[in-house]
Amino acid sequence: MEDRVVELETRLAFQEDAIHSLNKTVATQQRRIESLTQVLESLQKRMQAFSPSPLHGGEEEPPPPRRTIDLIGLRVGP
Repeated sequence: MEDRVVELETRLAFQEDAIHSLNKTVATQQRRIESLTQVLESLQKRMQAFSPSPLHGGEEEPPPPRRTIDLIGLRVGP
């Protein structure tokens, strides 16, 4: 009977240590998540502050017209 009590006490001590270690890990990860969230929010604000370049109207320029080449007659055209 005493061996069983010792075994249970040993298991309990191990579980308490594991729980303590996991709690520390979770707390560390939570701090890291909060830090990364602040960085992300800061970057989002910085991106919103950018305005389009005055040289660029915000719209994409259409591509140049396609041209075909007739190699036999040396004709260039659309």
